[in-house]
Amino acid sequence: MTARVTPGGVRDVGPFIAGFARLAGRVTGTEPPAIFLTLGRHRRLFWRWLWFAGGLMPGGRLPRRDTELVILRVAALTGSAYEHAQHARLARRAGLTAADVDRVAIGPQAPGWTPRQALLLRATDELHRTRDLTDQTWAAVRAELDVRLSIELLLLVGHYEMLATTLNTLRVQPDALREAVR
Repeated sequence: MTARVTPGGVRDVGPFIAGFARLAGRVTGTEPPAIFLTLGRHRRLFWRWLWFAGGLMPGGRLPRRDTELVILRVAALTGSAYEHAQHARLARRAGLTAADVDRVAIGPQAPGWTPRQALLLRATDELHRTRDLTDQTWAAVRAELDVRLSIELLLLVGHYEMLATTLNTLRVQPDALREAVR
């Protein structure tokens, strides 16, 4: 599959986005992330998006394991190979096991989830399917999360749904690991 919009170079994204992408690649152990070099072609929007996205991950209040679990489920539901590749690595760093990462594709009914994890996955599935939560699911979310975390969960799912749509439509390819780049 060929990218519809290729990752930009310094002329396309500017020196700040190019430098940021190089630094991000070193941190993640990949080539400069294509997400930044592709979305960075719209420089003004890129910085606004990055500020918002960074407020959810890594700057959100939800525990990182929960955040990565939700993002991986969105990636599975949307078929986003890019998001899955990025966040499978991040999820492992956050403490999810390889079995957890694999089990996300099965969903909330898979054995082995804690009640909280199953709830987060169930809420993600419901938001993906209906763009809403039933009163029962909302009550369960509110019993587990305070108001701020409940809002953050909704924004996290919605943001990664939007991002997966963009990455899938632009055919952004997963980043090669740094060792493979050399």
